[in-house]
Amino acid sequence: MSQPEKVLATDAALQLIERLRAKHGDLMFHQSGGCCDGSSPMCYPLGEFLVGDQDVLLGEIGGCPFYMGKAQYEYWKHTQLIIDVVEGRGGMFSLEGPEGVRFLTRSRVFPDS
Repeated sequence: MSQPEKVLATDAALQLIERLRAKHGDLMFHQSGGCCDGSSPMCYPLGEFLVGDQDVLLGEIGGCPFYMGKAQYEYWKHTQLIIDVVEGRGGMFSLEGPEGVRFLTRSRVFPDS
């Protein structure tokens, strides 16, 4: 049996990604362990946020790479992340801010194998 994907997106998130891609071009996501906005998934134009050795590529959502800070990944490595969209203000640097919605991470624990 294959391992489930580490990151997925809801239909609402995929639709928002497409709208943002039409406005901003190729995109990327990063979720760090920082306080406040840093613990939310942040959407950037591809390459605008520099990733390094302390970031883990979890997979892609809507064709966009999704990274997580290594320290936070240690807490979340046994979960599957589901990226969703809710109404409200998100991170001030994340591209969805002017849309009146924000990306939100939901999760579920991987079953023991």
